[in-house]
Amino acid sequence: MSVTIHELSDAEETLWEAFVQACPGTTFFHRAGWRRVVAQSYGYRSYFRFARRDGAIVGILPLVHVKTPLFGNALISTGFGTYGGIAALDEAASVALATDAADLGQTLGVDYVELRHHAPVSALDWPVKADVYATFRREILEDEAAGLKAVPSKRRYDLRKSLKNGLSVEVDAPIDSFYRIYAESLRNLGTPVFPKRFFVNLKREFGDATEVAVVHGPDGPVAAATSLFFKNEVTPYYSSARPAARRLHAYDFMYWSLMRRAVARGASVFDFGRSKFGTGSFDYKVFWGFKPEPLHYQYRLIRSGDIPNVNPLNPKYRLFVSAWQRLPLPVANLVGPHIARQLG
Repeated sequence: MSVTIHELSDAEETLWEAFVQACPGTTFFHRAGWRRVVAQSYGYRSYFRFARRDGAIVGILPLVHVKTPLFGNALISTGFGTYGGIAALDEAASVALATDAADLGQTLGVDYVELRHHAPVSALDWPVKADVYATFRREILEDEAAGLKAVPSKRRYDLRKSLKNGLSVEVDAPIDSFYRIYAESLRNLGTPVFPKRFFVNLKREFGDATEVAVVHGPDGPVAAATSLFFKNEVTPYYSSARPAARRLHAYDFMYWSLMRRAVARGASVFDFGRSKFGTGSFDYKVFWGFKPEPLHYQYRLIRSGDIPNVNPLNPKYRLFVSAWQRLPLPVANLVGPHIARQLG
């Protein structure tokens, strides 16, 4: 039977979500509700496409149209997510979805189509970029003692110290508490912060699949994370800390305590999220004993002649990063969301 491509309607969301749960290789960013979160938070139009054969869904591709004056015009799967790309049961469905995405990109007049894959779709002859980001994933051991022993000795030493520093974790913390730490941390890194309404919409849409946690030290909140639960996995996707967290090893405490809560919820995989090669966050995850897995982003260039390079390590953005780090926090929080919505 031939494959046909369709735009997701509200009435078909249940079928889409069932496919997301059943298909290997899908991620949190394939979920149907992501299109509402993006629309409500950033105002962008999404095109959630699915392949159908003989009445059944055999592949999906969630696309977000991110059109900005600063960083160009792109169709991204999945916009504002680390992962996304094509999830399909066979090569024919993958090729049909890719062809449809390229045609849609032509119609919309985008610079390029970007598919954020763990591994490249071999049936596509699209250019691949795999030297910028890596992801880090590992099994969470159910037994706490065995899990602690699996942590490399240096990191285990720091983790043991964190457990003696009077730290505690507030689960289901208010988004305001998380956001204050998150916004400060991103300013210190030279990165514009997402609007607070994004996290409000995320929690409203996905409920218990998101967890907001704040780590408290002897003198107040020092670290925070909004984590995403999907299938048997958990990822601390939006994590941050204040400078005081370093001496308290609050990051170590935060991730370890999340692992233990995730086990209690039935999760068996800890996804540490993506980091850029050559960065401190990349090294930190390696020190935890996680092995980097390069992410393969595939591109269909339409109006652009080159693969985009929109990331803080690009030399053309270094001056911006340095200047942003010096902004007063209220100014960064006011202006940041207007820039962050353009990053996709």
